[in-house]
Amino acid sequence: MTSASSASSAKVDNPFFARVWPIAAAHEATAVRVLRRENLIGLSGRVLEVGAGIGTNFAFYPAAVEQVIALEPEPRLAARARAAAAGAPVRVVVIGTMVEEFSGKQPFDAVVCSLVLCSVRDPDGVLHRLRLLLRPGGQLRYLEHVASPGAWGRLQRFADATFWPRLLGNCHTHRDTERSIVNAGFEVDTSRREWTLPVWVPLPVSELVLGRAHRP
Repeated sequence: MTSASSASSAKVDNPFFARVWPIAAAHEATAVRVLRRENLIGLSGRVLEVGAGIGTNFAFYPAAVEQVIALEPEPRLAARARAAAAGAPVRVVVIGTMVEEFSGKQPFDAVVCSLVLCSVRDPDGVLHRLRLLLRPGGQLRYLEHVASPGAWGRLQRFADATFWPRLLGNCHTHRDTERSIVNAGFEVDTSRREWTLPVWVPLPVSELVLGRAHRP
């Protein structure tokens, strides 16, 4: 089910990424799809999804969710997300704006971040904003790239300093996202790391962190 908003900040314009991401999402590793679904298990009430992309998560929301407000500031991706929302099992409203500009009229029961905190310009500021948009006790569900140690970490730092953010929508693979989550005032309840690609695949995004945190 879908409801769309035409509001757009028009400050995010990634034409190359908007072309390649739908292809990448359509061929996403099975392990990542499994983690996406797990990230949404048990949600209910009103949910804010940040950086919805083409709406890959929408099909996985449980029936107990009353409404999803999905933010996607890249207009080409937002158009794809609205199409995906039409077939979602819950009501989804896609809004073409960044979370920094979004003003919720009432607090949310949960916030969902899936492969997005790597690409925002100010992750610390975004997480502080998300904390304010949650009700006390509300959950932050996150599935994100994670800074790896050793040789993989060196690969990530090289990718981040060269071609990766330029080609892939400002994605930075070596961010310490969980530290930013804690610094923003969240308390982490559960967290684990998962390899989603074979170890012989030399991509800096092979390792993900799946976690749940809450606003005290």
